[in-house]
Amino acid sequence: MEKKRTELRNLKEGDYIIIDGEPNEIKKLQTSSPGKHGSAKAKISAEGIFDDKHRNISGPVDTKVEVPIVKRKDGQVLSKSGDNVQLMDMESYETFEVIVEGDRLEEIKEGEEIKYMEALGKKKII
Repeated sequence: MEKKRTELRNLKEGDYIIIDGEPNEIKKLQTSSPGKHGSAKAKISAEGIFDDKHRNISGPVDTKVEVPIVKRKDGQVLSKSGDNVQLMDMESYETFEVIVEGDRLEEIKEGEEIKYMEALGKKKII
């Protein structure tokens, strides 16, 4: 589980952040200027990479947060079974299964190379 720490002020839309233990992509980021007696504040709206849930956080811009290290990799489809697709990583030759939901399963063909992302020990076909 690779992650790093940074402050809210260093993030921008499109970056990743960990909220409630899940990796999320920042969809909207608003910062307010510092007030007379306080520091600048940031409001973040994000969407889960793996579960598509909307999450929000807010706080001073100097708040430390965790950011997942998201890796994009190539894999080869070995087989399909139900909602599961078995992939082999093209670098390490590791094999693993990924759950694919909806119509995406029909588009995936055995033997083809596809891209997938990995963050916090979870994987998803992109």
